Amino acid sequence: MLHINDLTFRFGGRVLFEGATVHVAAGQRVGLVGRNGAGKSTLLRLVLDELHPDGGGITIRPRARVGRVAQEAPEGDTPLLDCVLAADTERTSLLAEAETCRDAHRIAEIHERLVAIDAHSAPARAGAILSGLGFDAEAQTRPVNSYSGGWRMRVALAAALFAQPDLLLLDEPTNHLDLEATLWLEGYLAGYPGTLLVISHDRELLNTVADRIIHLDGGKLVAYAGNYDRFERTRREKLELQAKAYSKQLEQRRKIQAFVDRFRAKATKARQAQSRMKMLERMETVVPVVEERSISFDFPDPDPLSPPIIALENVQAGYAPGRPVLRDLNQRIDMDDRIALLGANGNGKSTLAKLLSGRLAPLSGGVHRPPKLRVGYFAQHQTEELDLAGTPFSHMAALMPQAPEAKVRAQLGRFAFEQERADVKVASLSGGEKARLLFALMSRDAPHLMILDEPTNHLDIDAREALVQALNAYEGAVVLISHDPHLIELAADRLWLVADGTCRPFDGDLADYRKLLLERAREARRDGRAEKPGAVNRRDERRAAAEVRAQLAPLRNAVKAAEKRLDELHRRQTAVQARLADPTLYDGPTAGVTELQKEAGDIERALAAAEESWMEAQEALESAEAAAN
Repeated sequence: MLHINDLTFRFGGRVLFEGATVHVAAGQRVGLVGRNGAGKSTLLRLVLDELHPDGGGITIRPRARVGRVAQEAPEGDTPLLDCVLAADTERTSLLAEAETCRDAHRIAEIHERLVAIDAHSAPARAGAILSGLGFDAEAQTRPVNSYSGGWRMRVALAAALFAQPDLLLLDEPTNHLDLEATLWLEGYLAGYPGTLLVISHDRELLNTVADRIIHLDGGKLVAYAGNYDRFERTRREKLELQAKAYSKQLEQRRKIQAFVDRFRAKATKARQAQSRMKMLERMETVVPVVEERSISFDFPDPDPLSPPIIALENVQAGYAPGRPVLRDLNQRIDMDDRIALLGANGNGKSTLAKLLSGRLAPLSGGVHRPPKLRVGYFAQHQTEELDLAGTPFSHMAALMPQAPEAKVRAQLGRFAFEQERADVKVASLSGGEKARLLFALMSRDAPHLMILDEPTNHLDIDAREALVQALNAYEGAVVLISHDPHLIELAADRLWLVADGTCRPFDGDLADYRKLLLERAREARRDGRAEKPGAVNRRDERRAAAEVRAQLAPLRNAVKAAEKRLDELHRRQTAVQARLADPTLYDGPTAGVTELQKEAGDIERALAAAEESWMEAQEALESAEAAAN
């Protein structure tokens, strides 16, 4: 489908690609990963022929349709559903031609083609995509201009998905989505019928969707089989082997050089010394491992406060008297809480965050907090409030007027702003660096509670992992609003569901929440079918159910086989560990102990592989069930 051959491209005097080669087969779902600024988005523009390479070439299968999300949000008075339907240009042009055509033969051809492309089901397919991205049936009839820019970008994403190009290019598709829409998108892309090339820093999306990873590193494109977790493991093993090979070769060179230095002056050994010198010259040099510098975050720990640090009693919250967004709020937060807010955009998560941070006064009820409570509030829109002409140091110094320069720079250093980056103008910072600056500013006085509203936007995968580690080490309370399931699963131990005009604890984990969303989607579809006249009869329903069961049977069998394999390995592991724990074993020959330890290691490696196979089979089954339902 896509061939990149010996690609070279320079931008602003910097070499982004040099001799890069990779091929993407039809039907593959590929994740494109790499550090921020490595050139991932530039590569998509090269594929789209918006930029031209300095060397090499990019070829796409002839007559293949290439699609992407429009860079500009759609505008106008067109209803959302019609805007998405218009993305299928062939269907739109055929329908327009059919209205004016008078040639009976041509009309027959048009209708034959409309049947072939399944045009009659297009409104239902478009509606299902919009629904998955957060637009209910009533919302789909509203004009595009009635929505904000972020919601209109969802419409642009829906249009790209509906068009179903042969090669779909997506650049951070979850940036404008909430958690609910992100979970839906994961399932949809996992079953995408064409070829997919997606740039994402969302680890869960790459694990669910990708069956191949292309890593952009040092101007090269290196392909790895499997999802992101498998790529990360394979690359780590590859680097370890390379480091060992480099060390081994250094030792070889040292010994050979020592022989040459010792014996080349002796006539009896001169020939051997010359031979070893030639050996050194012919020896292919192993490249040393040069690891990318890792990023680390460090939130300062606050002084302790007596619990609770915030208590809500029968609170109503909103922006106008008599029109509450949230009511009956009765929550408390302690210093050791890690809370993630669930619920679709528009349900009031940001309203609750502003209430907890003190930026929004309650309409009624009581909000109790200690006088010494310090709250840090992070919201992505705050990047727009930064002074582009200022520097990270000038921003921090303005908020710490009494602090010496060393202390100001130390706070910036907690978030990877070393001397040179701390003095760069904000206008020259990347999106990820601006987010890190906001973390540094927000936590400067060691807050007792940090409220983070979509903190991972613009952070690459390494920076997201650094954020997870920093939050887990932080000794204050955290309230998270995020579309990143990986962050929620690793950094939150309590879930609050904001829905139906209030907020309540959610009894379950993120997997349970996924199931709840799937069940609600099924109920909505069932309700929609029940309202339609001429619904399919029970015989057709049974036939359709039988077809679905037949399609899912191989996947269910794969899951059962993987579970059986896991059970067998766990039994073997238990038996071997019991034998190793027996003191009498060590009274006999050491060969028996060594053999058992080797067997234990083999079982552990087999278990890791079996668990990966089980997870892949389970995810494939869940994706197929979601698509079937």
